[in-house]
Amino acid sequence: MAEFAPVPATPNRVLVVQAHPDDTEFTSGGTMTRWVRAGAEVTYLTLTKGNRGSKDAEMTPERLFEIRVVEQRAACDVLGVKDVIYLDHEDGMLVADIDLRREVARVIRQVRPDTLMGFDPSARILGNAYLNHPDHIAAGDALIWGAFPAAGNRMYFPELLEEGLEPHTAHHLYLYATEQANAWIDITDTIDTKIEALRAHESQLGDWDPEEEMRAWARRDATANPNRASAGEYAESFRYIRQD
Repeated sequence: MAEFAPVPATPNRVLVVQAHPDDTEFTSGGTMTRWVRAGAEVTYLTLTKGNRGSKDAEMTPERLFEIRVVEQRAACDVLGVKDVIYLDHEDGMLVADIDLRREVARVIRQVRPDTLMGFDPSARILGNAYLNHPDHIAAGDALIWGAFPAAGNRMYFPELLEEGLEPHTAHHLYLYATEQANAWIDITDTIDTKIEALRAHESQLGDWDPEEEMRAWARRDATANPNRASAGEYAESFRYIRQD
């Protein structure tokens, strides 16, 4: 287990960088709800269309993308997230190359968050049970490299300066789906909203009801919290990095 890190105060402005629609609801929907209720402004940056996540022989990538945009909007309405930005990369083909790093840095400079959230790219296999999606890993790499050094250094991507986008540093970084958690956020009061938001992604859930597994995951995270004696039944865990 990584060294324990105290959770900072509720952020003012959050940018979440996810690979696909539904990534954030699965991993941190309870935290998003808690922050929004406390007054935070949350923006999602969705890197891919999520247009290949279906086993339906009659489904097309074009139609699935349209469905997933609607589902993501419905989930965000449940959580209280107002803005979703799409970069429209193809699902399953995301690469954290220089172009994607530039795109992420651009949005960081546009949104100017104090807090960033996304995948931990170092997590290749989770719990010896889940092979992490390559888009998740690429999204995490793009987030980290887009944030540092590119977003905060005016010598990186000078074309962004020409667009009127001054450098910006987000001081707080939360990485989810991690094997090196050092920060835990109590979601006991918001887990019901997390589950409701996740259910909006009907194309991905099929006949599966996520409630039992989401509660089991959140109980497990709460049990791992070093401060669990003063916390609630449910938590979400993160790898937290302070960037000065």
